[in-house]
Amino acid sequence: MKLCLAHPQGEVSPYFGVSCQEGIEEAGKMMFDTACLAGFGRQTYVHSVGDGATWIREQIEAQFGTQGHYLLDFYHVCEYLAEAANDCSSHKEDWMETQKATLKQHEGVQTVLDTLFPHLEAQEVAKAPVRACYRYLSNRKPQLNYPQTLSQNLPIGSGEIESAHRYVIQQRLKRSGAWWTLDNARAMLALRTLRANGLWQQYWLDLEQPEHIAA
Repeated sequence: MKLCLAHPQGEVSPYFGVSCQEGIEEAGKMMFDTACLAGFGRQTYVHSVGDGATWIREQIEAQFGTQGHYLLDFYHVCEYLAEAANDCSSHKEDWMETQKATLKQHEGVQTVLDTLFPHLEAQEVAKAPVRACYRYLSNRKPQLNYPQTLSQNLPIGSGEIESAHRYVIQQRLKRSGAWWTLDNARAMLALRTLRANGLWQQYWLDLEQPEHIAA
């Protein structure tokens, strides 16, 4: 199950979209449709935040083109830094705070990479958290523009969607002992999304209206 949300900058009530077992192209279309619910148009720019999954970045590019930008969730980056910290400094917490602050500065990504470089493990080392972190950051430089994002008062973390997974999807579908057929799961997700989008009453009113057929 894939969930997304969108809202205009400065507003706190999001619109939600959900897909269940569909492919990544359908998930991308779901993201586009959700952005449209929130007001996306020809003059709109989409700021998107997510984890390091390649398909999300690719779909943001495919769906929004030059009207969208994908930012890597800051806290996912910090998880990689935390894994590398033990091999980079005897003062892990201080080292972590320095790297986190550096990432939010101009040219900060390169500075962090330069800090990691002297501690890179040899290629034959199987467990290599510093090398993993270095490669992770190096391959995602365009997705790490935290200084500009913060200057525009935009979020750098995906905590909003992480928590939404719990109260839109998991609260109902992951109840203890529950199991679902795919069709029923999709139907329940559709209802949960309707309610989250404030369309619950309108949905039932529409069902009560008699169908008009032109003869």
